[in-house]
Amino acid sequence: MNFKRLDLNLLVALDALLHERNVTRAAEKLHLTQSTMSGALARLRDYFGDELLQASGRRMVLTPLATTLAAPVRDVLLRIDATIARRPDFDPATAERRFRIAASDYMVTVLLAPAMREAARIAPGIAFDFQTVDAGVSEALTRGEVDMVVMPAHYLPPEHPSETLFVDHYSCVFWMGNTRIGDRLDLDEYLALGHVITRIRNTPVSMFDQQLMERGGHVRRIELAVESFALLPQLVVGTDRVATVQDRLARHYARMLPLRVLPAPFDGPQLEEAMQWHRYQDGDPGMQWLRGLLREAARRTAA
Repeated sequence: MNFKRLDLNLLVALDALLHERNVTRAAEKLHLTQSTMSGALARLRDYFGDELLQASGRRMVLTPLATTLAAPVRDVLLRIDATIARRPDFDPATAERRFRIAASDYMVTVLLAPAMREAARIAPGIAFDFQTVDAGVSEALTRGEVDMVVMPAHYLPPEHPSETLFVDHYSCVFWMGNTRIGDRLDLDEYLALGHVITRIRNTPVSMFDQQLMERGGHVRRIELAVESFALLPQLVVGTDRVATVQDRLARHYARMLPLRVLPAPFDGPQLEEAMQWHRYQDGDPGMQWLRGLLREAARRTAA
């Protein structure tokens, strides 16, 4: 192959085509016209001597060659981007940059919101995009679609560097007007109450309930399930229900709402929360600043 015929723009187009598997969407992703992207696909087909994308019914699928190219092409572009974007220094007071962070609403509430207040003060040109954490977040980090992931450490893959931010634990949160709860809560009382829980989409049983079942065969009476951690303390107000949440989140809302916080009546797991970034951005001064920002926010907000 003559690599002089394959310029960087064609590599970028190839990456978009391989991941979107659609000429129109690939063009939109790169802010190009459909005819320009079609021309790029024709040149790529000529270069590789392969269709790369071919019709299968009403959709396009990758050829075997295209499938083998997808990950290496994205990896090459990430290496190039990390090299070109890197600057020898980073001054947050004058820098202009946008960081994309994937985190749960729990972490946004107890860690990222305080960090953003500090960033607004010391780095006015820095912008942030928050994304929700889902099953594909690790792949999104590898593909360079997010810059930072903040989530429980045991979910983080080993191929990228990471750092623990803090360790939390479970507590129980109640409405102050709940007369069924005294100064302490035992396991029988806990199981007799109605529960408000977080249930991730397409997950029939939460990890927390799986652990309760495995440790003692205990089953909670779930009366309300939502796809949010931060809503749990709010949804027990005015009811006799209980929510079992991260202690930092419980105490955050107890400062604003008529809530009480009690220790959970069981030995729950420690919750190690960590941040992870792409290995190609390990030496990026901007990413080093971001890690320091979150590290300091975790220290300041320690329970």
